[in-house]
Amino acid sequence: MKEFIEFIVKHLVDKPEAVVIREKVCEEKKVIFSLKVEQNDVGKVIGKKGKTVIAMRTLLTAVGAKQGKKATLDIEG
Repeated sequence: MKEFIEFIVKHLVDKPEAVVIREKVCEEKKVIFSLKVEQNDVGKVIGKKGKTVIAMRTLLTAVGAKQGKKATLDIEG
């Protein structure tokens, strides 16, 4: 799942080398991903009215469900 998020985000931002994704396993079936990008790229990841990040979270939920896990995505500035 981490590679999936990384692939999408690196194609959205201007500085893909600054993308950092941390994975935190809270429970056996719950995973939280923290995404950190350059300050100038935060708007590109969020999108207009949050539509880009909502779409990424929806896809992440689907990928996680396929693996039997509940995954969430947090964005750090």
